[in-house]
Amino acid sequence: MGAVTLRVGNLDAMIAYYRDIVTLELQSHDGPVAVLGRGQVPLVILQHAPELAAAEPRSAGLYHTAILFDTQADLAAAVYSIGTKSPGTFTGSADHLVSQAFYFTDPEGNGIELYWDRDRTQWSWTHGQVEMASLYLDPNAFISEHMSQEPSAGHAIVGHVHLSVGDVASAREFYVNRLGFEATANFGPSALFVSAGGYHHHMAMNTWESSGSGKRRLALGLGEISIIVPTTDDVGALNERMTHYRVDTRQDGQTLSFDDPWANRIQVSSADHTNAAANPVATI
Repeated sequence: MGAVTLRVGNLDAMIAYYRDIVTLELQSHDGPVAVLGRGQVPLVILQHAPELAAAEPRSAGLYHTAILFDTQADLAAAVYSIGTKSPGTFTGSADHLVSQAFYFTDPEGNGIELYWDRDRTQWSWTHGQVEMASLYLDPNAFISEHMSQEPSAGHAIVGHVHLSVGDVASAREFYVNRLGFEATANFGPSALFVSAGGYHHHMAMNTWESSGSGKRRLALGLGEISIIVPTTDDVGALNERMTHYRVDTRQDGQTLSFDDPWANRIQVSSADHTNAAANPVATI
């Protein structure tokens, strides 16, 4: 997964939150667009759009952007920063068996997950489905156990993107049957997790707060989801696949973009074009 673009009303406040509190680095700030990430890897792109209104309640869109940290020490440092500087944005935590996760909401209501993965050898699979749960995880105990005395800003990537959608059946038809992800976890009619390359999930879709919602109107919040595939040939193959399924696509020779059934914009580019070798890639 590549960087997630958010349309924001107060660009300065949002930069300050993601930089000073979430502990991302401001990589660039060109007029109405700011890019934040770790090292050379962009994670969140903030696009100033003060003319837009907030999204309607219970509409489709972003549930959370999930940032994956290499180490528990780096994750603990970020959680500690938010807990001390903006504790009101903390919304929960959980041990998901495959990962340890902490949840927050930014100043404009966009969900954030900060997490660390257990080694894949510790994940349990049954008939192609990964075992996940939501067990109690004490944030204070986690910080006490893993906080390092030496501050660092280690590697991080967008591990997955979780969406609010109108119904899971349509999400499965689009993201699995058309786009080509594999379903890795099913939670009845309320949620679906999908991935490429055997990961626990690169994307998820749920109806917990958005059941029955239709296409989004242009509003603050999610602007674009970025997916990075290995080569330009993979982009071309995906374009042929989406054309076969009569999905309207836009291609400029470098990137392929299209909308899901709820008007969530997805952009696909190749690692060999974007020079995004720092991001792990998987073929979809």
